[in-house]
Amino acid sequence: MNYLDYVDLFNTGDDAALVDRYFHDEIVFTGGTRRHPGKEGLLAFLNWAHDGVREVIRLQNFLQQGDLIFADIDMDFHATKERPDFPFGHLYPGDSITVKFFVTYRLKDDRIVELKSMTWPAGRGVTTIPRLGGHPSQVAAFHAYAAAFSHGDFDRFTAFYTDDVTLQLRALPPIRGKQAIADFYRAMFPKVREDLLVRKALADDEAIAIDLTSRFTAIEDAPDFSVMPLARGEAVEVDLYVHYRLRGGLIASIHGVRAGEPVKFASGQPRSS
Repeated sequence: MNYLDYVDLFNTGDDAALVDRYFHDEIVFTGGTRRHPGKEGLLAFLNWAHDGVREVIRLQNFLQQGDLIFADIDMDFHATKERPDFPFGHLYPGDSITVKFFVTYRLKDDRIVELKSMTWPAGRGVTTIPRLGGHPSQVAAFHAYAAAFSHGDFDRFTAFYTDDVTLQLRALPPIRGKQAIADFYRAMFPKVREDLLVRKALADDEAIAIDLTSRFTAIEDAPDFSVMPLARGEAVEVDLYVHYRLRGGLIASIHGVRAGEPVKFASGQPRSS
């Protein structure tokens, strides 16, 4: 078994493929007070643990001897929904935490038949990386940012910005500064809420390019809304390409351009697929 290939697949977030490819039918997972026997039990646990939380391995060291692997892992968790029941603390959209894991894997027929994990309290003895960038954990952090924005959590989503960040959108003058962007959305969100559906993200340490849909929903009548007039309950979707320039792992500029014409939805009509 190639452990680095295992880490790469783990970091895609495809738990079903991970369990199918790397785990033995007789797998037993033990972590703290938890014990999950069998592939179905392991996958059920992963589905619960990863409900609204992306888990990404940042491997520090590993040793392999025969059928035994030991790994020292800094594990990043990025929340896209509220998880009051999360084992390492109450998480909100936009939150990220890192937990030190020591993990042993015992192999049988070149698959993992026994997995044991030991953890420290969140943030203790771990390394850190810039918030955003090209690593799978940093891309997962961007999705957490998008969730915090969609939830209107100004403190959390603006934590991803430099102080001098610039926002440039069609038909509006540039908005300069973290506080100015927060003020812009604080004025808009009581009337019109914006939700982001990220379809694809390409990232490196300098920039992030996003293909997304913004859905604007009128909380109350918004006859002067910049995209189009909306009555209470109506929504409009706009496909966008958005370029985020990064500096030190934070967003320094945002430039969005339309990728199609706006599509209006009646009150209560669900988002398009």
